[in-house]
Amino acid sequence: MPSVVILDYGSGNLRSAERAVARTGADVTVTGDLGLAAEADGLVVPGVGAYAACMAGIEELKAGPVIAERVTAGRPVLGICVGMQVLFESGVEHGVETAGLGLLPGSVTRLHAERIPHMGWNTVTVPFGSKLLADAGAGTRFYFVHSYAAQDLDALSRAGAKVTTAAHDLPFAAVVEHGALSAAQFHPEKSSDAGFALLSNWVTGLG
Repeated sequence: MPSVVILDYGSGNLRSAERAVARTGADVTVTGDLGLAAEADGLVVPGVGAYAACMAGIEELKAGPVIAERVTAGRPVLGICVGMQVLFESGVEHGVETAGLGLLPGSVTRLHAERIPHMGWNTVTVPFGSKLLADAGAGTRFYFVHSYAAQDLDALSRAGAKVTTAAHDLPFAAVVEHGALSAAQFHPEKSSDAGFALLSNWVTGLG
């Protein structure tokens, strides 16, 4: 069984994420131990709430360098929801810009939509060659809860990332796959069989 650490830095749906990943057959540990986070076959970075608060938790734990070193070394990392957002260069909330981990290009900004937050089930557009969403047929839906997202799709494309998009009035990045780094704006652990398939594909790739 591949080993997966779900990083506990004080934010995220830790237990629901633990149950969802364990269902794939992985050996899952929820911990803030950076040694275990560095050595696991896969590292999940969860996150809910405010961007600045999540970054503060990561910085207090001193987890940023461990996440970055894993990506540089080709060791898989999966960010979920705000755990995806902090992988970008910055996040802007209420006019305040907070530096992120800088592992993906661009900034996370407020959705340009009539209804905020974007909450509920939505379909996605999957690019050719996606590994995480290889099983997602037309009309497959995932569960979103967010008011902010990465919307500079051109920057991600220029960086060579595979970007799955969703639209809430305007398109945004729903899933990013870039080398060892993967990220989902929606909650796989709340997305029924479709979310389980994504997690299973990620865990299978850890081998």
